[in-house]
Amino acid sequence: MNWIDEGFLIGKNRYSENSLIAELYTKDHGKISGIIFGGTSKKIKNYLQIGNRLHVNYNSKSDNRIGYFKVEILNAYSPLYFDHKQKLSCITSATNLIKILTAESQANIQVYKIIENLFFILKDKHWLKKYIFWELDLLKILGYDLELENLVEKDMVENKTVYYASSSTEKKYVPNFLIEKELEVSDLKTLLNGLKLVGDYLDKTILKPNNLNYPNNRLLFINSLK
Repeated sequence: MNWIDEGFLIGKNRYSENSLIAELYTKDHGKISGIIFGGTSKKIKNYLQIGNRLHVNYNSKSDNRIGYFKVEILNAYSPLYFDHKQKLSCITSATNLIKILTAESQANIQVYKIIENLFFILKDKHWLKKYIFWELDLLKILGYDLELENLVEKDMVENKTVYYASSSTEKKYVPNFLIEKELEVSDLKTLLNGLKLVGDYLDKTILKPNNLNYPNNRLLFINSLK
C-alpha cells in the first residue's frame, strides 16, 4: 500500500538509534503511525516538531504491518513558539488530545481542519479563550457535545448574572463566557475555571469510561498558565 498525503505530526518516539515511530493526523487517511528512517538525523529532526505540517509519502507491505514515512516539511508551526512556553505547551496538549481521542486510519476532514485552525487561534490576542472553545469544538466533532446552553440555569447574585448546572449531589458554576460567548475575558482565573470545566467533562464522559488516563500534557499546559 502506497499513498501520498499531508498531515500534522501529533506524536513521535525513538525506534532505533537513527529512526522514529511517528504518528500523523493526515488529511485523507486520518491518524496513521509509521517509521521514519533517519528521523534522528540532523538533516530532518529539526522539522520533526510536534504540530508541524508535513508532506507524507507512506509505504506499507501489508495492512497488518507498520509502514514507513518519507516526509518533507510544509509548515513549521511549532518553532514560531519556541520562546512562548505557554503556546508551545498548548500545541503539545492539543495534538495529544487528537492522538488519544481519534481512531487509527479513520479519516475525518473536520478533525484535520480543526488542527489547522489551532494555529490561527494562537496568533490571536485572546488565544486562550478561543482555545477553550477549540477543545469544545473538537469534542463536538468527535460526538461529545457538552451542550452547555441546554444544561445551565441562570441566576442573579449581587446584581451579577451567574450560570450553574446542578445535580442531586452538586451545584457547579459555569464561567459566563462559555454561555455569553462574546464576553471579553481578561481574568486568568476565569479562563482556568473554563479549562477545568472542559477537563472535568473530558475525564468523566470520555476518558474514564474508556479506561484512559487524564493526559499529563494537558496538566502541564494548565500549570504553565498559572
